Amino acid sequence: MSTGTPELTGNRLLRLWPAAAGIAFGAFIAYDLASGADLAPVLTASGLVYLGAAALQRPRAAWPVFWVAFVVIGAAGFTPWEDATTWVLLGFAAVFAVYGLVRGATRPFEEFPLQSLAMVAFGAASVAVLLIGGAAAAYIVAAGLLGHAAWDAWHRHNGRVVVRSMTEFCMFLDVIAAAAMVVVAVNG
Repeated sequence: MSTGTPELTGNRLLRLWPAAAGIAFGAFIAYDLASGADLAPVLTASGLVYLGAAALQRPRAAWPVFWVAFVVIGAAGFTPWEDATTWVLLGFAAVFAVYGLVRGATRPFEEFPLQSLAMVAFGAASVAVLLIGGAAAAYIVAAGLLGHAAWDAWHRHNGRVVVRSMTEFCMFLDVIAAAAMVVVAVNG
């Protein structure tokens, strides 16, 4: 007898993996925040993933760009430079920007040009976080991540630039990380 609720089996369950992975990554980031981790690189990476896919003109490239950013962020603990991760990710963004321009990826506007503008905004917010520090920086990161979650939702709706799985993954990760950032900032 049917209860009116679709069963979560097979393909339906498989389609939930991006949300589940985003929740898991968000929880991982929230845990790191509790131990004093810096989220400026996560904010930088959020723009980088979209810019990379747009510059390469391959929506599926979003996942490899994400994994490279993840490795760079993870390697940060092994460097003596506190802010190196954000600067390395901004360097990758510059390389993608030059590559996209050389490749002539200037049309349509919603792809490479718009992603470049977004990367400038997310990158500027990340640099501001490095310069400001403290609770104000935490709120900037949280606002940036919530803005990126809206960006994800818009891209999921339009089906452009990155694959749908990336938008779904990022929406959950961004909202959870932003909420955790606010909780950590409020609790000092």
